[in-house]
Amino acid sequence: MGMWSIGAGALGAAALALFLANTDMFLSKPKKAALEYLEDIDLKTLEKEPRTFKAKELWEKSGAVIMAVRRPGCFLCREEAMDLSSLKPKLDDLGVPLYAVVKEKVGTEVKDFQPYFKGDVFLDEKKKFYGPQRRKMMFMGFVRLGVWYNFFRAWNGGFSGNLEGEGFILGGVFVVGPGKQGILLEHREKEFGDKVNPLSVLEAAKKIKAQVPASEKK
Repeated sequence: MGMWSIGAGALGAAALALFLANTDMFLSKPKKAALEYLEDIDLKTLEKEPRTFKAKELWEKSGAVIMAVRRPGCFLCREEAMDLSSLKPKLDDLGVPLYAVVKEKVGTEVKDFQPYFKGDVFLDEKKKFYGPQRRKMMFMGFVRLGVWYNFFRAWNGGFSGNLEGEGFILGGVFVVGPGKQGILLEHREKEFGDKVNPLSVLEAAKKIKAQVPASEKK
């Protein structure tokens, strides 16, 4: 009887832990980024002789859609990159560029990512686009049903990847208007594979008001 009680108690504890892991109770809550915070981020080009510049250059004149990639080699990130890239013709019609930032440059990971992403990629060494409150999902992610659903969705879509690089710091997607129009959409990944809705990105991009240079104003 005693062994049965211990076994039942252990099973109950495991079931409770599994249940709690699949709620959002223990997920760290994202902190909204202020426009001033994003503007001051230092980015680097990925050329042989990299140029460092402030992130606001990306959206200062025409706004921008920016993907903060969790890990370029991740097949879930490649799936989201392909989704965003499917919007490229419509974004081009709106005059809104598509960019991505990565937190590290490992081997050929960025080069291997670019067939999935139809935009320029920049390096955010200080991982500022993943803040202001940097969030991580560790091994709890592998017991979340939503994550497994995302795995199977991407696998069924024919996406593959590797395990190179840091992949626990969660990413996101931003739509930022030109000048001081502000952040029009901020999607923060809550778990592995929690991708942004492309329609939401397009709707936000349609709200972008192009900045007219002072020299052209009457």
